[in-house]
Amino acid sequence: MDIKRSTLTLTIALILGLSVSACSEQTAQSTNNTSQAADKSELPVPPDALEKEFIVESPVADRVDTYYWLRDDERKAPQVLAYLEAENDYYDAYRADYQALTETLTDEIIGRIKQDDASVPYTKGDYQYYTRYEEGSEYPIHARKPVAGGEEQVLLDVNELAAEHDYFNAANLSISPNQNLLAYMVDTTGRRQYELWVKDLTTGEMKAQGLTGLSSSIAWAADNNTLFVIENDPQTLLSKRVLKHQLDAPADQATLVYEENDESFYMWLSNSKDDAFIKVQMSSTVADELRILDATTPDAELQVFAPRERGVQYSAEHFDGRWIVRTDWNAPNFKLMQVADDAIGSRDNWQPLVETSDEVFIESFEAFDNYLAINERSDGLRRIRVLPWQDFSQQRYIESDEVPYVTYFERNVEQDTDVLRYSYSSLKTPTTVFAYNMKTGEREVLKQTEVLGGFDPSDYRTKRVWATADDGTQIPVSLLMRSDFEHDGTTPLYQYAYGSYGSSSDPYFRSTVLSLVDRGFVYAIAHIRGGQEMGRDWYEQGKLLNKKNSFTDFIDVTEHLVKEGYAHPDKVFAMGGSAGGLLMGAVANMAPDLYRGMVAHVPFVDVVTTMLDESIPLTTNEFDEWGNPKEKAFYDYMLSYSPYDNVAAQDYPALMVTTGLHDSQVQYFEPAKWVAKLRDLKTDDNPLVFSINMEAGHGGSSGRFSRLEEIAEEYAFILDLLNN
Repeated sequence: MDIKRSTLTLTIALILGLSVSACSEQTAQSTNNTSQAADKSELPVPPDALEKEFIVESPVADRVDTYYWLRDDERKAPQVLAYLEAENDYYDAYRADYQALTETLTDEIIGRIKQDDASVPYTKGDYQYYTRYEEGSEYPIHARKPVAGGEEQVLLDVNELAAEHDYFNAANLSISPNQNLLAYMVDTTGRRQYELWVKDLTTGEMKAQGLTGLSSSIAWAADNNTLFVIENDPQTLLSKRVLKHQLDAPADQATLVYEENDESFYMWLSNSKDDAFIKVQMSSTVADELRILDATTPDAELQVFAPRERGVQYSAEHFDGRWIVRTDWNAPNFKLMQVADDAIGSRDNWQPLVETSDEVFIESFEAFDNYLAINERSDGLRRIRVLPWQDFSQQRYIESDEVPYVTYFERNVEQDTDVLRYSYSSLKTPTTVFAYNMKTGEREVLKQTEVLGGFDPSDYRTKRVWATADDGTQIPVSLLMRSDFEHDGTTPLYQYAYGSYGSSSDPYFRSTVLSLVDRGFVYAIAHIRGGQEMGRDWYEQGKLLNKKNSFTDFIDVTEHLVKEGYAHPDKVFAMGGSAGGLLMGAVANMAPDLYRGMVAHVPFVDVVTTMLDESIPLTTNEFDEWGNPKEKAFYDYMLSYSPYDNVAAQDYPALMVTTGLHDSQVQYFEPAKWVAKLRDLKTDDNPLVFSINMEAGHGGSSGRFSRLEEIAEEYAFILDLLNN
């Protein structure tokens, strides 16, 4: 028995309270099996967490949670860390026999990437800004060149900054109006709690500003000395206070500009696109409020753009002496309105610009001197419409060559231009950045992501199909398969979905998934209710007391694809993360027999307990997404689907579960408790592995290659199941 497995067995013994002598006896009995490490029958006993009775109190009903002790907010409790390390050790032991496959996949996935790549530069002021990678580097280099010509200036080499950290994220780089200073946020834990840094681009000096526990948003005043940032609540991590910080003053002299007291609202701040205003956006699930400040008067008070009202969402961008407003005010699929600078303060002053439609959902817009561009959804697809200001009836659509596809705006900094930058992608077409002349309709390819390793798009085909849900609703599904796919029901399937928060799962190109498709898989994105692919009502049908529609839609899509010959019934695999991990947990409870294996990344699985605890980040913001369990109707409904609460003594698919110890979005103890309960109750012998990144948070590893290695591990888990 190797040292790692011996350590694992000892660790498990300590968790269970077993004697070390009993553990040593097991170690001795296993010593002669070292040469057969590739045989999973030789795996050590999986971790078996202690059960300790704990009462989760609630105004509706109290519940017993025997694994609640796995919650450690400080992430320092020896018993908890020992359990997590034991799970990691067990996962290491489990995957040992397919390590060669993992390494092959890692090389393959990384091998498709052009490592010394760069983004398309955009012009702002006197410079062209871009991001590039160097061969073998984990992190980007942010740089610029003078428009008039000259040498590159490196703004930030994140590789150098990250060298001494296990996790490093430099977020929201923001250039001062005079383009001499760079403000940016740094997170070294993955918990999305940032520290403000500023670099003097004339001297190269970098300096921490002494402000920590911040969100990542930044806004500059016109004086090049005043920065606005948002301080988070240290307990809930909610964005709470807007601070004004002078670069020539100590951090403790930063002044409070605004404090948000409604804990159902998030805050974000930014400069308007023309840099004329500082914008503070407050948003909940069902309401918005914008406050603005002239960037030339940083000491003035924020002005309310329009008072918040439950059921009214809006955002606005400044353009040509007026504001263009995107809102759902009497328009579930959103509309565009406008208001003059001197008429803000009330919605009564807003004037119609682009009306709402039952068939078209307005996602975003870009305003130019001569044109208005709208990114919208129709029939579940994301397209771009261009309207001349002089005559909206002369509108035109940017056409696509395939279905399914997605088009979306690139960074359009300049407003005094007829050229719109946008990206086009499909499941088989790498992201292509276009410059589209809105006057002539001509378009130019600025860059297409290069895919190495012999990639040829003609080797693949995509398809949009529709699955019928139990209630008759038609669910769109995007498919990717090899061009030689045989429609005979023998193929393995990898099905993905998210289905929450109105977040749409668009059919972008993902070079990583080619490693499955090239091995015969059909890759499917199920556009289930709870997303917003089919408009606002699609979201409403998958939230609150309609949440189960998301789960049954996913199941119905699986059954449809199997029935229609896109997949073999014994070769179906599924994946989801975060709220998509909730989806995996619920589906695993409801229809375990449909899936050979499932992957649940950072899964939100302990719905009721989390939503009862307002000290946990995100809880109060999300009562309008999931419901408030202090009300009986929501409590009962959430309890009826919460994956952790509905684990049963039944067979489950093989499961791979991941988390990050420092996750601020879904706390690590949710999947930890879920895995522990599954180990205790499930009646099958299918694998259950739990991988905990002890250095990262919700987004996983921070380096680009380490993230790809994690995807290779996921695919190796699936392929090993398929081959055994």
